[in-house]
Amino acid sequence: QVQLVESGGGLVQAGASLRLSCAASGRTFGSYAMGWFRQAPGKERTFVAAITWNDGSTWYADSVKGRFTISRDNAKNTGYLQMNSLKPEDTAVYYCAAGKTYSSWYRAYDYWGQGTQVTVSS
Repeated sequence: QVQLVESGGGLVQAGASLRLSCAASGRTFGSYAMGWFRQAPGKERTFVAAITWNDGSTWYADSVKGRFTISRDNAKNTGYLQMNSLKPEDTAVYYCAAGKTYSSWYRAYDYWGQGTQVTVSS
């Protein structure tokens, strides 16, 4: 199986940038598609971005398109989410996920990290 650990969250002001990391161990990370999801207090988990395992194709939620960039370095077993121009509505716990399915549906993923808190103040 795959173990995932997110890091890089924190408290920032609106307009700032953060880069989240997702460190993987266990099976080869490059064998899996990767997704990022987020969950704000009292709300459901929602899709943020995903990247395929084979050709690096990416997919973004409309709310983050043009501001966030998902990437991966399979040699380092690490995925990333670069977040620019952060807004207060981006405040949430961010989760990294891995699975055989490239999807915006969270239940399609097999492995999840513990989450990292991102708080954006105005």
